[in-house]
Amino acid sequence: MAEQRIRAEIIAVVNEKHSVALKADYDALGAKLAREGIDIDAITEKVGKFFVAVPSWGVGTGGTRFARFPGIGEPRNIFDKLDDCAVIHQLTQATPSVSLHIPWDKVNDPRQLKTHADALGLGFDAMNSNTFSDAPGQEHSYKYGSLSHTDAATRQQAIEHNIECIEIGEAIGSKALTVWIGDGSNFPGQTNLTRSFERYIDAMKAIYKRLPGDWRIFSEHKMYEPAFYSTVVQDWGTNYLIATELGDKAYCLVDLGHHAPNVNIEMIVARLIQFKKLGGFHFNDSKYGDDDLDAGSIDPYRLFLVFNELVDAEHREADDFHPAHMIDQSHNVTDPIESLIRSANEIRRAYAQALIVDRKALESYQESNDALMASETLKDAFRTDVEPILAMARLKAGGAIDPISAYRASGYREKVGKERPVVAGGGGGIV
Repeated sequence: MAEQRIRAEIIAVVNEKHSVALKADYDALGAKLAREGIDIDAITEKVGKFFVAVPSWGVGTGGTRFARFPGIGEPRNIFDKLDDCAVIHQLTQATPSVSLHIPWDKVNDPRQLKTHADALGLGFDAMNSNTFSDAPGQEHSYKYGSLSHTDAATRQQAIEHNIECIEIGEAIGSKALTVWIGDGSNFPGQTNLTRSFERYIDAMKAIYKRLPGDWRIFSEHKMYEPAFYSTVVQDWGTNYLIATELGDKAYCLVDLGHHAPNVNIEMIVARLIQFKKLGGFHFNDSKYGDDDLDAGSIDPYRLFLVFNELVDAEHREADDFHPAHMIDQSHNVTDPIESLIRSANEIRRAYAQALIVDRKALESYQESNDALMASETLKDAFRTDVEPILAMARLKAGGAIDPISAYRASGYREKVGKERPVVAGGGGGIV
């Protein structure tokens, strides 16, 4: 029995308050879907088995280039972070694993992490390395790059850091490594664009060689930031080249915020599925760039369209299709736990909506070039309020019908606020 950070009776009281309305809403939606030949219980079962990893760094307060305003009861260390992550899973029953970031989450004995996570009923998803900032005491700086740095010793330091992440991951049960670098240039002519990419590929090959047999490596692209003129891994095409060059255990990770405005992300997802190189996602949302906003908070239709491609691949049993699902957000003005609860719910919402798309009708309209009805088929699923399915999936798994209400009723934030010292505000820099 996993340790519970929120008392079960608190969740039970909140659930009791909403249970009658949920049954009525669920039955009404079930009747509507039945008229369309859809079994609501089958959809609910699938949704209940869909999980997304939470980022350890996400339970802390984020920041901007200009300032960071700490929140109440911020986690002091990785063990506090795991406690907060356990609250999210307890209430949503959707986030049973945590994605760690090294060296932020490094401890002397990784077995301590596994013991603590096991007690909370949590596991570990992909490891994340950090060569986009300097760690205290490291010999070589990453100011001018890491895996693509002109200096061989700096590149080797970055390689060894990634290998260390693999070793920590092995100790705690992770099966993947995500590599994102900030390498690039801020001025034309600052770097040789070809040679920097050659150095990056060579460094990644050295990391790839150290992957355990059952591991995967995810390369993550980002159009800009912190390098604004050129970025070494700037788009999905370069990302695909990397994954292809490295080998069968190398895949592309798609962060929804790492694209130019108006890019068709769902088409990128479809292409990577088609060529067996979709590794997974960092879910978030954006208005202007890499905003790291709550998933589904700005463009829920785009999130739905991404999941439409995922469910299509699931439906046709696409080869080598087992993407990792992770959240990657920064919370500046909200309680991070509440934002992650909401994001987990919105990700499941997009999945549920995609599951009820009439695939046979959609294919027929596509084949007959009926653009309007093909579009309407997707819109019909997107317009359907699937909240009763999400709530019932949580309830059946032991979670909360209304997780944010249960969280607030628990007083968890106030409690940890008394236990964890207040963190002073500081300069810029995201968590």
